[in-house]
Amino acid sequence: MKRKNYDTVTEAMADLKKMGYTIDFSILTEKECLICHFTATELSPEDFEIDQFYRFEGDSDPGDEMIVYAISSANKNLKGIVVSAYGMYADNASSAIVKKLNTHPKH
Repeated sequence: MKRKNYDTVTEAMADLKKMGYTIDFSILTEKECLICHFTATELSPEDFEIDQFYRFEGDSDPGDEMIVYAISSANKNLKGIVVSAYGMYADNASSAIVKKLNTHPKH
């Protein structure tokens, strides 16, 4: 699959949803997992792979520095999205889930 370029986080998320990444996950560092608050689905670092990621630089505001991850879980048969800050506002926790996201493949 050819890697696309997006101008905004919103544009990336909308296109990923069209490609089947429909579940919105959040990082839950206390339990070292990703969680979908709508379905209560939890994924440990071993439960998912990072298929794609897109980094967005904040031109004027460091608070705008974000990474959008497209993830999939073969054993749970689902695909979803994780949005995470990086840079100045990143979660520097040493949890396993943050380490997994920080070891995304180089594209």
